[in-house]
Amino acid sequence: MNKRFKILAWLASLSFMGHAAVPTPEKLLPAETLGVFTVPDCVKARAAYDANASSQLWRDPALRPFKDKLVNKINDEFIKPLERDLGVKFEDYRRLAQGQLTFAVLGNGWQGKEDPLPAWLLLIDAKDKSSQLKTNLADLRKKWIDSGRKLKAEKIRDVEFTTLTASVEDLAKTLAKSLSDSKTDKQDSSKEKPEESKPGSKASITLGQSESLLIVGSDPKAIEKILARQSGGALQPLSEQTAFAADYQARFRNALAYGWVHFKPISDVLSRLASDAGAKNKDPNSPDPSKIISAAGLAGLKTISFGLNATSEGSFGEFHLGVPATSRVGIFKIISAEPKDANPPPFVPAEAVKFQRWRLDIQKAWANFERMLTEILPQAGGGFSLLFDNVGKDKDPNFDFKRELVGNLGDDLITFQKNPRTNTLANLSSPPSLLLIGSPNAEKLAAAIHTVTSSTLLGPMLGQSGGKEREFLGRKIYSVTLPGGLRPDGSMIQSLLSYAASGGYLAMSTDDAMLETFLRSGDNTGKALRDAAGLADAAQKIGGMSTGLFGYQNTSETVRTTLESLKNDSGTVGKVLAMTPFAAKFNGKDGKGLKDWVDFSLLPPFDQIAKYFYFAVYSGSVDAEGLSYKMFVPTPPQLKK
Repeated sequence: MNKRFKILAWLASLSFMGHAAVPTPEKLLPAETLGVFTVPDCVKARAAYDANASSQLWRDPALRPFKDKLVNKINDEFIKPLERDLGVKFEDYRRLAQGQLTFAVLGNGWQGKEDPLPAWLLLIDAKDKSSQLKTNLADLRKKWIDSGRKLKAEKIRDVEFTTLTASVEDLAKTLAKSLSDSKTDKQDSSKEKPEESKPGSKASITLGQSESLLIVGSDPKAIEKILARQSGGALQPLSEQTAFAADYQARFRNALAYGWVHFKPISDVLSRLASDAGAKNKDPNSPDPSKIISAAGLAGLKTISFGLNATSEGSFGEFHLGVPATSRVGIFKIISAEPKDANPPPFVPAEAVKFQRWRLDIQKAWANFERMLTEILPQAGGGFSLLFDNVGKDKDPNFDFKRELVGNLGDDLITFQKNPRTNTLANLSSPPSLLLIGSPNAEKLAAAIHTVTSSTLLGPMLGQSGGKEREFLGRKIYSVTLPGGLRPDGSMIQSLLSYAASGGYLAMSTDDAMLETFLRSGDNTGKALRDAAGLADAAQKIGGMSTGLFGYQNTSETVRTTLESLKNDSGTVGKVLAMTPFAAKFNGKDGKGLKDWVDFSLLPPFDQIAKYFYFAVYSGSVDAEGLSYKMFVPTPPQLKK
């Protein structure tokens, strides 16, 4: 019995040796990786997604009539035509990913020219479904051969691969077919005159299976590097790339999905190309391309990364710009907030559906903007200074723009918004909102802005027409007409921006009622947003409310309003979509075919799906390593088990 058990154990070990575990993405990819997006464990990620509120909503029977109509239309108009042209049935591959699903771009010797280009790779670990993957690939090759496609068989490190070569024009036509209207295509094609075929560029896709790993790529050399890493070769892995390792430890270790871009080698190539272009540029009045990259701060950007995660408490995401403080200039210097209190002030009401507070030192940001502009184009910087040195002089010869306006800007920007008063898309696009600008002397700041907007030098450039003043509760309210714009229904927006000073802030709004409510907020005894249930606990998940940037959105209320607006005003949506590249799919120019795709009348009453919505919070912070943006969406209370 003991001997028989040993034999079985030995056979089992051989089977495991034959199907060694595929290395994790950071071990499988080489150090030259320029960018990667990966789901390290698809089974774990699917389980987390299935438990997520949005996934539960999508499966709710109340949404089925709306969902089925949309999904069936997408399948008929997009998916099935693509499957026919490509010879692929996407459903055969949808559940094959049992381990990682990774898309990566390798440097591949790229130096900014077309040859060589960076190489892309798609890696899918089927694990125990590797036999199904093998069957699917064999069927795919047969379909390609039967359809007359040009295939090339080759071995890379003793693994069989197939390369499909097609013209870029054919691939573009395949995608264009799925985005166009078949009737329109037939009419247009009947009018076209036959042209002589011209040789075009070719695109190659190489695919094969190594143990349980599906490998698809644009360059066999890049695929060979993956095979080398899979077999434990000496090629340096991405995990040993210093820039990646730092981001991995900070954001990726437990992430359900993450993305990373090594921007430093990209900016190096861009800087070199810009320098070459600058050397050829003989026009002294045009900006030097190399200075644009350095002055804007792109040369100091090392990495871009994000990570996504989910627990029973909610969903979490973080976006990070790796810009070390020692090389932080330009845009990244301008937007860096001070690590100060960003709590909702007491005057922000509980019925606010959106709120943001940004502790940006606006005077420093202005100075950094001027510095960046002057470095990019000294002539423009000089003209910029000359313009603001003279603005307002026609109203007051002693007016000094930098002293009166810039000098009275503070380090606090607050915005909050309420639901629109009526549920139409026009009102949804311009809901009641308020902008507050912190100031050491808000009254002087308000007067300075009035001087600037009514001056003959700058006023017309801002598009304003005239200016009014009125008194309210002992405070002066200024008003100015803003440039017109288009609403979703095609009508023109004529907005009157009003602003006034109060409580250390300059308050600005296109809704007089919002402004007046703020001006009398000292008498407000209603509930405040800062006391909302669960807000303080949710904020702790993203570093608290003292990182310099904090925001909140009541998704329950915003979705309710949006849902009701869509049901009440679906005709406007059709008009908007009729102006997009997808218009042909919605039966031409009038957009009346929208209902064949998205029938908003089939959406359930919000009360039937309200349990899937709650609120979201986000924060921004700056440290020695870079700039971070974090978001947390708590699990709605009714979905907690």
